[in-house]
Amino acid sequence: MGGVSVLALVAMLGAHPASAQTAGAPSSGGAVELDTIDIKGKGQTATGPIDGYIATESAAGSKTSTPLIKTPQAISVIGAKEIRDQQAQSTDEATRYSPGIHSQTFGSDSRNDWFLIRGFSEQETGYYLDGLQMFSTSFATWKLEPWNLERIEVVRGPASVLYGGGNPGGLINAISKMPTFTTFGQVEAGVNEFGNVYGAADVGGVAGAKNEWSYRFTSLGRIGGTQTDFTDNDRIFVAPSLSYKPDDATLLTILGQYQHDWTNGQNFLPYEGTVTKAPFGRIPTSLFTSEPSLDKFERDQTMIGYRFETAINPDVIIRQNTRYGHLDVNSQTLYGVGYAAPPTATTADLSRFNFVTTPSVDQLMTDNQAEFHFDTWALHNVALFGLDYKHYNLRDSQGFALGPTLSLLNPVYTNQTPTRSRYNSNTTVLDQVGTYAQDQISFDRFTMVLSGRHDFVDLNTRDRVTGTSIDTSPGAWSGKVGGIYNFDSGFSPYVSYSTSFNPIIGTNFSTGLPLVPETGEQVEVGLKYQSPVLPITAGLALFDLTRQNVLTTDPTFVLGSIQSGEQRSRGLEAEVRAQLSDGLSAIGTFTAYELEITKDLDPTLIGKVPTNTPQRFGSLWLDYTIPVGNFQGVGFGAGVRYNGQSFADPANTLRVPEFVVGDAAIHYERDHWRAAVNVSNFTDEVYVGSCSSATACFYGDRRKLSASLAYRW
Repeated sequence: MGGVSVLALVAMLGAHPASAQTAGAPSSGGAVELDTIDIKGKGQTATGPIDGYIATESAAGSKTSTPLIKTPQAISVIGAKEIRDQQAQSTDEATRYSPGIHSQTFGSDSRNDWFLIRGFSEQETGYYLDGLQMFSTSFATWKLEPWNLERIEVVRGPASVLYGGGNPGGLINAISKMPTFTTFGQVEAGVNEFGNVYGAADVGGVAGAKNEWSYRFTSLGRIGGTQTDFTDNDRIFVAPSLSYKPDDATLLTILGQYQHDWTNGQNFLPYEGTVTKAPFGRIPTSLFTSEPSLDKFERDQTMIGYRFETAINPDVIIRQNTRYGHLDVNSQTLYGVGYAAPPTATTADLSRFNFVTTPSVDQLMTDNQAEFHFDTWALHNVALFGLDYKHYNLRDSQGFALGPTLSLLNPVYTNQTPTRSRYNSNTTVLDQVGTYAQDQISFDRFTMVLSGRHDFVDLNTRDRVTGTSIDTSPGAWSGKVGGIYNFDSGFSPYVSYSTSFNPIIGTNFSTGLPLVPETGEQVEVGLKYQSPVLPITAGLALFDLTRQNVLTTDPTFVLGSIQSGEQRSRGLEAEVRAQLSDGLSAIGTFTAYELEITKDLDPTLIGKVPTNTPQRFGSLWLDYTIPVGNFQGVGFGAGVRYNGQSFADPANTLRVPEFVVGDAAIHYERDHWRAAVNVSNFTDEVYVGSCSSATACFYGDRRKLSASLAYRW
């Protein structure tokens, strides 16, 4: 209801005579002029900078430069200004003000980025950089540095038809900062109330007799603490890039980055003592439940690749995107598995497991595309043909054993390293080849999208201890059909149907057999709005999504996996982005869906909601900068985030309460300088962000005050 009333409001604000041309409306017949590649960033392109909070172009939903108002799928775009204004320090912080995506699903965790889109986990298969997947499995996880991002695109709903194997909820595609063929520079430094200090730089320029070369170098260093004792969040990050543009039709960009992270494990806390009071009260949010002498999480992440595009003629464009990545993780922690005995007012001992993992990954991705523009009678076609390849090699080693208990009331840490037994020492190799085709067919103001794909997969898992191996070769078709109509008023109703396919690495813990691929299908109807006269966009999406062969935790062994059947997600998402006046920007979002288990070996779970999944959340963010006068450049930002209740157990008897937190900012920008003070959770609410079980609850972020100072030239 709220989403519909907002759409009606923006319609009245954006009323326009019917004779006017809708922004981005297709022409009927005749040759179509291609968008010029905007190297200098004046105006928006599908992968370039965003002016303020409103994006109008994106390639995430089509792999072509397509206006969002002509794309029959729900897509949200977060730009660098929004990331900066909210002082987001991670990708899952940057997406907190977007619909359909629930971020930070494991509370305050500096190790990884966590996302649910339409109720389904996406950090494993749905995390992309520059259109190429950062595939994660086991504990080998990629993490991005927001300082190096130009935009973050959230595609909601199945995207397998263009991107290959993935969960049906959608994907997050981050776009790197790239050379701009201008000379510029920026340095920034900041600190937060936990003593975490950072310094960052972003510089670029041009070279060559005809300025045909352009370079860019971004870097960041960070060191210091977090809200949890003995837990730092340190990072070294560098990202050089180089572009070559010999003429207006050709562009080659080479992108590299190196990142090293030092932090610690996550607290796994019991439900009693966090969500509900225990006899002794509640566990402090600052308590560290591992051992400082042994606990560590270190990640080395390296990527090198290139993006190439050339227009053979105005109607034929060839692209190739390729990237190699290497990832090493070294993690050891003692994590809680519940109370050793029922707690009392004077005694509360936490049982702990000692867990160690040292995965190493090599990943090669390449995506080859050919785009053709042509007319057939009164229809204009943008046809895309693609061939992509993914090679993934994981060398995994894991071990665990029962560790010593820890008193939550009087913790005493030791230097003793508990013994551990290795239970996993596998090498997994996945090779996936996908062929796809898409046609965007336009007639007057109507656009239809037809897409199809087939994936060929070869998956081998070898146990290095026993020497045994399992080979599987799953393959599948996926597809999409959708249509959208652009009215003169700015409204654009759409409908789409899409399917997904996702090969799963691993074996069923109970049977020892290979896991079968997950599949998904979705029907989505929606209404988009882009005002013809005002900088206002809005969207309302209704969806019905089914996920089959779902991977879940084995109830008899927390580190094992089984496939329990089917889940269904149905709901709505609403989003409004507006430049309400000179200097005033606003973002409003709301998400509500019903997620339930529809098939399971345990009949008592049918109709239940999976754990750790809120079904209602929303947000509102306002930012105002005084445009003129003596206080020109002074700005204020404020936001509120609502997160609905979730459950901590499969039977849905343990509720995790809803929570509301507020964020605020004060910033001043003048000449080359910008100073800012940001506060997230400014009322310092103590809340449980989520629980994945009765023994695994995670506190959310406490108040975090930060200050920053930047200089640009």
